Amino acid sequence: MSERLEIRAEGPNPRHIDHMVAVLVRGGLIAYPTDSGYTLGWRASNRRAQERVIRLRQLNQNHNFTYCCRDLSDVGQLAQVDNWAYRYIRQLTPGPFTFILPATNQVPRWAQQKKRRTIGIRIPKHSVAQALLQTLDEPLLSSSLILPEQDEEILDTEDLFDAVHGLLDLFVDAGYCPLEPSTIVDMTDSSPVILRQGRGVLDF
Repeated sequence: MSERLEIRAEGPNPRHIDHMVAVLVRGGLIAYPTDSGYTLGWRASNRRAQERVIRLRQLNQNHNFTYCCRDLSDVGQLAQVDNWAYRYIRQLTPGPFTFILPATNQVPRWAQQKKRRTIGIRIPKHSVAQALLQTLDEPLLSSSLILPEQDEEILDTEDLFDAVHGLLDLFVDAGYCPLEPSTIVDMTDSSPVILRQGRGVLDF
């Protein structure tokens, strides 16, 4: 059975945020709002929750997941960031971008892209996501809430909750979220390369 928590998109109640954190600390899997749609989230140390995501989304074991971070200080702990990449990320965050970067030794091997030893990094702008990350006090592994064999976008949170009911522990309902995915930018070379054009726009 999945719990549903209705929360304000702006100025969320701290008690609601504390409840979200408690579910994660107990080993739970949640769905929460970001600036590019609803996202599945779990603690990076929780391998069991990650396996649940793989089954839920019918992914292969080599699928790359993304670390959602509070700010650039979190990014520096997880990824190796050159000066030029740091300047780009600083200008584009928080926002709907996912950056591919070389992983540091603090990232377990199973959380990295197998061949390139890279990870995905996001700094979301949504106030609920930021409040959650600030209270949890650690980056959160995440995966877009895209269901297998989903023929069309689910715009209504009632329908989205019905679709995942019983598959996760907590659905955090903050109302409508834009469904366009984040823009993925590869930062592993000497200049940024867009791997997927999404909601985020590079204008320089």
